[in-house]
Amino acid sequence: MWKLLRGHSREAESFKEQGNAYYAKKDYNEAYNYYTKAIDMCPKNASYYGNRAATLMMLGKFREALGDAQQSVRLDDSFVRGHLREGKCHLSLGNAMAACRSFQRALELDHKNAQAQQEFKNANAVIEYEKIAETDFEKRDFRKVVFCMDRALEFAPACHRFKILKAECLAMLGRYPEAQSVASDILRMDSTNADALYVRGLCLYYEDCIEKAVQFFVQALRMAPDHEKACVACRNAKALKAKKEDGNKAFKEGNYKLAYELYTEALGIDPNNIKTNAKLYCNRGTVNSKLRKLDGAIEDCTNAVKLDDTYIKAYLRRAQCYMDTEQYEEAVRDYEKVYQTEKTKEHKQLLKNAQLELKKSKRKDYYKILGVDKNASEDEIKKAYRKRALMHHPDRHSGASAEVQKEEEKKFKEVGEAFTILSDPKKKTRYDSGQDLDEEGMNMGDFDANNIFKAFFGGPGGFSFEASGPGNFFFQFG
Repeated sequence: MWKLLRGHSREAESFKEQGNAYYAKKDYNEAYNYYTKAIDMCPKNASYYGNRAATLMMLGKFREALGDAQQSVRLDDSFVRGHLREGKCHLSLGNAMAACRSFQRALELDHKNAQAQQEFKNANAVIEYEKIAETDFEKRDFRKVVFCMDRALEFAPACHRFKILKAECLAMLGRYPEAQSVASDILRMDSTNADALYVRGLCLYYEDCIEKAVQFFVQALRMAPDHEKACVACRNAKALKAKKEDGNKAFKEGNYKLAYELYTEALGIDPNNIKTNAKLYCNRGTVNSKLRKLDGAIEDCTNAVKLDDTYIKAYLRRAQCYMDTEQYEEAVRDYEKVYQTEKTKEHKQLLKNAQLELKKSKRKDYYKILGVDKNASEDEIKKAYRKRALMHHPDRHSGASAEVQKEEEKKFKEVGEAFTILSDPKKKTRYDSGQDLDEEGMNMGDFDANNIFKAFFGGPGGFSFEASGPGNFFFQFG
């Protein structure tokens, strides 16, 4: 019997040596096989479990490695390397408190052990990062939480909890591809991880893929029925989807008042859902524009682009409202933003139209000067000129102060300019189309308002203003 045990011991040692050789060559799978053979031959040898634990750690299998490390110190509590490996596994898996206890035990056995000293510091650093992250998450300082989790994961690379917290914060920061990547990596290893399913759903929810998001939330709740965050997110997603769809239906049916109310209710469901809320604001802006509440429409579209500065539809809607309210500089700015993002013929034409209207708005508004509509007839233009020319004629204000006389003279000249342009079909066409009037001999500095007045009222000396009493005037024809 003794010879048999001795033979097993020799064979086990041989397997261990072969395992060591493969370990040195970084062939960890073969090393694992030989350490397993050694354990099978001598299951009470602490160092064999310790060696296999080291191999599993190199393969990234920290949970399995932890079992072997714990078995090694159960067999031999004075096995320093066993305690170090147990602590390292705990730390890698994110259990820093348990890691501290293992490293402390290693230091009790060998107080000068440099590795134990360093790992003990690392474990305490992770504990500190966890505390800071917890506080910052409550403050919604998600960038700082991501920073803390990145630092903690340097020491705890296999900690799903840290990865999930980081992914959740990335989602809250709008960094959806990164968050999705982290969650997907965890789901590849553990397809039933409720936290990872929740984060996948959260990313889809914030990207306005609400129907798909609900599927992930439901799946997470199947895995963990008491998952509070998944429960709240699922409820919000379903409510948001229903309100938005009801709003869209009311809009299509022409019930704009109801659509406005439904979009407003939807906006109150979850202020954190930036992308969906941007669309809701834009939809409500469209409703406001249909109701001719253009200031409200502009405000809604502004809120939409504040939430999503790449939202072309909101810029286009706001630009049209700016055009309708003759705020041409603002319209040009929005159309420029759109055209820089999407260089289509349609967007180019919209920009050109806005630039033309802006140019036209900076000229004198001859229609406004005469007090007529842009579609005024020839007779209406003549009547308007007659009225305004008589109102502002310098002779009528000869008894006024110098300041008033100067102002009325200016207005008289502008009325003459306006009539000169709007009574001439060619000039009127050029003016309406936004072309420069100074071209083709139409320089407005060359005309005389008095000559136009005389020509309109019937030749030289047509009439003059004479006072018949204070503030009263009558026409004296020559």
